[in-house]
Amino acid sequence: MTYDETIQWMFAQLPMYQLQGASAFKKDLTNTLLLAKYLTHPEEKIKMVHIAGTNGKGSVSNMLASVLQEAGYKTGLYTSPHLKDFRERIKINGQDIGKDFIMEFMGKHRPFFEANDLSFFEMTVGLALDCFAQEKVDVAIIETGLGGRLDATNIITPLVSVITNIGMDHTQFLGNTLQAIAGEKAGIIKPGVPVVIGEYIPETKTIFTAKANELNAPIYFAQDSVNEEYESDLKGNYQQQNKKTVLQTIKLLQEQLPVAENQLRQGLLNVAVNTGFMGRWQQIHTNPAAIADTAHNSHGLKLVMEQVQQQKFETLRIVFGVVNDKDLNEILPLLPKHAVYYFCKPDIFRGLDEKKLQAAAVNYGLVGNVYNSVKQAYAEALAQSTPEDFIYIGGSTFVVAEIL
Repeated sequence: MTYDETIQWMFAQLPMYQLQGASAFKKDLTNTLLLAKYLTHPEEKIKMVHIAGTNGKGSVSNMLASVLQEAGYKTGLYTSPHLKDFRERIKINGQDIGKDFIMEFMGKHRPFFEANDLSFFEMTVGLALDCFAQEKVDVAIIETGLGGRLDATNIITPLVSVITNIGMDHTQFLGNTLQAIAGEKAGIIKPGVPVVIGEYIPETKTIFTAKANELNAPIYFAQDSVNEEYESDLKGNYQQQNKKTVLQTIKLLQEQLPVAENQLRQGLLNVAVNTGFMGRWQQIHTNPAAIADTAHNSHGLKLVMEQVQQQKFETLRIVFGVVNDKDLNEILPLLPKHAVYYFCKPDIFRGLDEKKLQAAAVNYGLVGNVYNSVKQAYAEALAQSTPEDFIYIGGSTFVVAEIL
């Protein structure tokens, strides 16, 4: 198969949460453990950092990778979902995995995948770990896909575990209370392995502390640390807490992976250049200013909308679309009423119809027109704007992906 045929087969033949939602969610790690054994346990050949959380996983993962690259380490980075190209999920020193590697891996192991009914995410985790082991990376940053306890990445034993924060998202899989979701995320805590908690509230702190004590895992709360200010090229206000989480994690890695002060500073200043990270408070147009951000749940959108309101503009224009399993009663109240809306449907199976989104938004005083595509909505927002206006594009990772 060609590369394009290989990717099409991966997307078409195997269940994947990104496209299907609940039907792609598996209830145990049996398949991933079977795959790891079949691949002769690549996860045992790599030093790793494991990252879970409701929001901030991508930012923390890319910041850490950038810092470790600046320190001279050959650094693997596994994240999801991708924005433009599947290969973005698996990088070494900021370079996407090669097409040839993907084709060879899939061609060689496809009979095993089919015989054991592996999911898209399970085999992608196998691909990443196998790639990092073969390329002999010094360290790999591994981001969970969904949850923690039952996530396909949770077969690894890292140097440090990281949980960024807890918010209400994916409640149909992880539970409908913050404590329940924290319990699922806490599933990545391993015996004796230090764990960094980025942000907590009293209800989640008790869950994390209990799990860490049960497993004799030293626990550190980055939220409570007082750090010298570090600049970053990632400009969202929410990155302040993510930087604290990264700094605490780097401190714990120092014994095995030393990082000098100047390397730390340069790493945080050059995240986008070093890793190719996109879609977090990313400016894509000037006069009018247009910002795209992948925040897609109440926890993330609240912070981003606060930053939107801090901008100077004559008219605020919001290009907005969501997936169909999103709780609109959670997110629509967070959006500003004094804005012109451009409702659209991301071009995936799970995209919510733009007319349904518009109808729901009216109940919260949000008024705007509907458009056939994200690109059409954004083009119309630009056409109607003066240089003094401000455009925000978001609501879903998939909305941002179509614009970038």
